[in-house]
Amino acid sequence: MSGAALELLDWRRRVAAVYADVRAVYGGDPAEAHARWRTGRDALFGDHPQSPLPGERRRLFRGLRHYPYDPALAFTTTVDTNVEPERHDVGMSGGEAMAFVRVGTVDLPVGRLDVFWLDAYGGGLFLPFRDATAGDTTYGGGRYALDTVKGADLGSTPSGGLVVDLNFAYHPSCHYNAAWSCPLAPPGNRIDARVEVGEQAFDG
Repeated sequence: MSGAALELLDWRRRVAAVYADVRAVYGGDPAEAHARWRTGRDALFGDHPQSPLPGERRRLFRGLRHYPYDPALAFTTTVDTNVEPERHDVGMSGGEAMAFVRVGTVDLPVGRLDVFWLDAYGGGLFLPFRDATAGDTTYGGGRYALDTVKGADLGSTPSGGLVVDLNFAYHPSCHYNAAWSCPLAPPGNRIDARVEVGEQAFDG
């Protein structure tokens, strides 16, 4: 196994550890969980060899930009699985496509979003979205609310409700470095509202 592969393994372990800490704190204090998430991501972006930031930008890095935490945009929702499973070849920033299967929808006050399962070994729940801030204060290709294959998982309630807190919305790696290719929010995950929480576009 190459050194880069071991570095990526460590990156994913550390991302998973950040989200494990978030889930442990979230039920009692979502704002504190959000603060820990921001601190954890800043540490990874600034110090880890697998950071998507190129060398010079990493050297000058002083932290990602975020909107203030807004509890009104933190939701626990039921995934409506009464949909026809559909295979989607979701477009990627590099021009190719990645296979996902739509497994349900979530209805949020800001709009309805398709919920996907990665159609590859191991799978994973994927919930991207593109809102009216895209191309303005956030990346034009959208942001991710959940991507469990990468460890970005806010958990579920004991009754099975999915935690979708848009304050934890983050940009895919391709926003920071064109060397990465990332799936972009497909048409069923584009909403008209401005979701002014989560990560903002990075210009550092």
